Amino acid sequence: MNEPKQAGPKDQALKGRVAIVTGASRGIGRGCAVGLGARGATVYCTARSSSAADPPEEGTVEAVACEIDSVGGRGIAVACDHRDDSAVEALFTRVREEQGQLDFLVNNAFIIPDELVSGKPFWEVPLSNWDDMIDVGTRSAYAASRLAARVMVSQGSGLIANISSSGAAEYAWHVAYGVGKAALDRMTSDTAHELKRHGVAVVSLWPGLVLTERNEANRDRVKGLDFGRAESLYFTGRAIAALATDEKILDRTGRALISRDLADEFGFTDVDGTLPDGPMHGRPSGTADES
Repeated sequence: MNEPKQAGPKDQALKGRVAIVTGASRGIGRGCAVGLGARGATVYCTARSSSAADPPEEGTVEAVACEIDSVGGRGIAVACDHRDDSAVEALFTRVREEQGQLDFLVNNAFIIPDELVSGKPFWEVPLSNWDDMIDVGTRSAYAASRLAARVMVSQGSGLIANISSSGAAEYAWHVAYGVGKAALDRMTSDTAHELKRHGVAVVSLWPGLVLTERNEANRDRVKGLDFGRAESLYFTGRAIAALATDEKILDRTGRALISRDLADEFGFTDVDGTLPDGPMHGRPSGTADES
């Protein structure tokens, strides 16, 4: 899906604010990075996919950094494997040294194994599926939140947003997927409990069916999903940007929020001016991305 030049309200409300978005080279992470950039933020984009080409190849952190620049923010590309704790620590050290602050962390990094939507029961898929979705998903969000909290607590403010899904509350695709998302929402609740008194908010975000680059390429092969009411990859980015400007964000801390509900509250739409359906209920077999 091609994004218009303006990814959201271009009011520079977040100028001077600093964000890290993990897993930002594609999909929802890309949308979140661009959504914050469209409000003027400086956004450090992380992912394993990197490009030295000029212009950079699509699907890389460099391409997303350029996209952020084009909508009025400042994009900074950082090639980072979120399984590598030392690389993640180096990222946060760099942000602290270069910016002296960290206002927003969006934990989106996630590995989607090929078997996610195979329809096979958990005992017939590789054990590595668990490692993929729990390590680069739940654990990487915990590791990044731990490092972000050190900066945010010292400055007395900040927002951590964890990209989760309705799979935290009902069966979705794969046992390990649901376990990981449920754990992510519990992490949201418990980290919020410890961070609220320091002025730091933590929320989970539930997108619906998202027309990511992967789903765009495979939509004709997917059975049982209505992409006509799907979200663009930028929709949840608009939700994040709205929360980033919410002066009462601490009133929401610890909760799982639905991107579609936030659109009604804050008055934003998707990039084509429509409103999507919201969280999915029931997942047919296919090759669809949610989060």
